[in-house]
Amino acid sequence: MIEVINLKKGFGDKVVIHDASLVLKAGHCNLIIGSSGSGKTVLMKCLVGLFQPDSGSILYGGKDYTQMSVDQRKEVRKEIGMLFQGSALFTSMTVEENVIFPLDMFTRDTRKEKMKRVDAVLDRVNLKGANKKFPAELSGGMMKRVGIARAIVLNPKYLFVDEPNSGLDPQTSGLIDKLIKEITDEFQITTVINTHDMNSVMEIGDHIVYMYQGNKEWEGNNKEIIFSKNQRLNDFIFASEFLRDAKDMRQLEETGKIANDRNMEQLTSDDAPELVPPPEDK
Repeated sequence: MIEVINLKKGFGDKVVIHDASLVLKAGHCNLIIGSSGSGKTVLMKCLVGLFQPDSGSILYGGKDYTQMSVDQRKEVRKEIGMLFQGSALFTSMTVEENVIFPLDMFTRDTRKEKMKRVDAVLDRVNLKGANKKFPAELSGGMMKRVGIARAIVLNPKYLFVDEPNSGLDPQTSGLIDKLIKEITDEFQITTVINTHDMNSVMEIGDHIVYMYQGNKEWEGNNKEIIFSKNQRLNDFIFASEFLRDAKDMRQLEETGKIANDRNMEQLTSDDAPELVPPPEDK
């Protein structure tokens, strides 16, 4: 879990983040959304230590990251995985060499131990046998999966993801979202995703933070966002007529599910047979 308390960050006279507080939970896909200039990228960079906040606290497992020494921060960073927007693979290295890079940097494992871990994470992202390929031989979706494999190779507690679906077709985007969600659930990672992709918001948004002009404007999940009355949020998420129609349809669908669940609960309660204990043996 990551807890942000009264975070403020500015550059010169311009304040970018205004007193933001939020909790990013383990085992959840925590999405940060907002238009350009909303402060979401600055917020993420503060979280990973690329920017030092002007005030406030960022707690990793209850310990304030902003007050740590250099050595203490290094220890926390070993628990952080990062998937960059453009995958950021080393083009002169093979898939295997890209994924093993963090292990070479941060562990003293034997070559055999490292390769066992590399093979395991490549298999987990459905890239078994792709070890010797170079990035130029991969599709956009495959490069994202290599990036995910590299990000989780150290068994991180925290995973930061910047625009995971940038440049991908809708079908591949859905597969990447599903993979990130599965890994988050499977390993109970605190996953933080910076995204503009509304499909991601609706499909994997366990916890969503909407930033507006440096403020946390709204907070909820992908079920609650459908029924939100926040006009700024609705204007941002459901900007087109098509998306507004889709929202209306999803509202009807969710309302129907809720009503059906209530009816089933009532039927179960009303129709449940009275439990009579069996006669005692004589």
